Amino acid sequence: MLHDAPAATHRIHGAVVACRRDDGRWLLIRRGRRVCRSPLKVCFPGGTIEPGEDHAAAARREFREELGVEVELVRHVWHHVCTDRPLTLWGYLGRLETCDFHPCPYEVEQILWLTSHEAAHHRDGLPATADFIAALEGALRPPD
Repeated sequence: MLHDAPAATHRIHGAVVACRRDDGRWLLIRRGRRVCRSPLKVCFPGGTIEPGEDHAAAARREFREELGVEVELVRHVWHHVCTDRPLTLWGYLGRLETCDFHPCPYEVEQILWLTSHEAAHHRDGLPATADFIAALEGALRPPD
């Protein structure tokens, strides 16, 4: 989960993971209704990088905490610095090791499988979702 920064001068650093099914749909979640930041918003699984933790370790840990499954990180595909708040995100393309989800009820209200268009334009989506989708699609395109 992404938490509020202790002071306006501190940046929050977070990591998110995108996994895609064979039918092209992306795994997103509807955040829990009681989480402190962006309750009930639709986003990719992820959260705050803890002190001393690298981006990849945070991405795997947050994915496991939210969905109860392990994820293999395929590659880093996105870096985003928010201009409207002190938040920096690192985005990864991942591969599910299993689909036997055990979501944390506090953090996850709903598991969603959305097309790129549905995810990028979801009425409850977070602002940077479309940018992350574009980076993911670019990373999946075969080289010229």
